[in-house]
Amino acid sequence: MATLSDRFNINAQLEHLQSKYVGTGHPDINRFEWNLNIKRDTYASLIGHHSLTAYHAIAENESIGRIKYNFLQNMLLPCGLPPEKEDEA
Repeated sequence: MATLSDRFNINAQLEHLQSKYVGTGHPDINRFEWNLNIKRDTYASLIGHHSLTAYHAIAENESIGRIKYNFLQNMLLPCGLPPEKEDEA
């Protein structure tokens, strides 16, 4: 059974990870921002791993440079425009 100190330690570790790594989110993150982080991380990983880029190049019958360029362009707005924020009165 978890004690109070264990629970505090886990929360402290989670807060440390969230402050250190942007993609881990925070309690106030909305669905759009979370999805944006996931898609950008995915594109960054695909660009960084040559074998995955080569796989996509073969599947799409494009050059590796063109695939990397397309992935970089998709990283700008991977989920479209952000939703309009509602006014909180």
